[in-house]
Amino acid sequence: MRNRYSFGGDEHLFVECDESMSLEAFFKSLSMTKAVKERGIKGVTEICPANASFQIKFDPDIVKPDDILREVKAIEEQAERSEPVIRTRIIEIPVYYQDPWTHETLMRFRERHQDPKATDLEYAARINSFATVDEFIAAHSGAPWFVSMVGFVAGLPFMYQMVDRPRQLQVPKYLRPRTDTPRLTVGYGGCFSCIYSVRGAGGYQMFGITPMPIYDPEQKVSYLRDFMVLFRPGDIVKFKSIGREEYDQAVADVAAGRFAPATSDVTFDLTEFQKDIDGYNASLEGRIHGR
Repeated sequence: MRNRYSFGGDEHLFVECDESMSLEAFFKSLSMTKAVKERGIKGVTEICPANASFQIKFDPDIVKPDDILREVKAIEEQAERSEPVIRTRIIEIPVYYQDPWTHETLMRFRERHQDPKATDLEYAARINSFATVDEFIAAHSGAPWFVSMVGFVAGLPFMYQMVDRPRQLQVPKYLRPRTDTPRLTVGYGGCFSCIYSVRGAGGYQMFGITPMPIYDPEQKVSYLRDFMVLFRPGDIVKFKSIGREEYDQAVADVAAGRFAPATSDVTFDLTEFQKDIDGYNASLEGRIHGR
């Protein structure tokens, strides 16, 4: 699909790479926003990548709208000829599924849910044709996720699972948003997983909670001292299911400055990934602990 371009007022160019969510659309958006940044176009003041689109803010007193449009269209031509390969990293994120805190919260908002008699995980397992919650958790944590964008609130990642389309999990958001969601909740809406970086309102289904902060504006967390936001678009995430004892230990380690997420730099090749999805994912996951 060719990009669709539109202007937002006098200062924004909106670029839609595809109407559907896919790794191909994410890669195109990612490569184009990276190229816009590297080209250093005069007048560009902000670049905001999204799931299958991006927006550029520019100063019309410095660069004319038609000129910025011409520049970005030329970048699209280059992006279509380039190899879909990025240097990125894979990060292991521990998750305490079926934790007591998200459970207490979801029970307070059952009247806003599609199935008031079931938990969020029970509902998600049923509509995705899994016999048990444990089977659904295994599917959710069984393959890595691609961070397609970071935003909505500071530090919140949107993640798309790296599996073939028939295995994509699909879970709608709540019928009406909650007024409360615990900080570091692992949520799900549509085809996206996310981690709530702060406590607040939300409509995604709640599956569990991670013990590791992903956003720290005070930069006191040991692994967030260089930058307050953990995730970057293009990161690859692997969820690891943990129990209460491991969760408590990780929380204590974070407080003591001993915790650091298992991370490895990797090269991701979309073409090679598509040839053997499960095999490629296994090789990526093996890099986390140096296997």
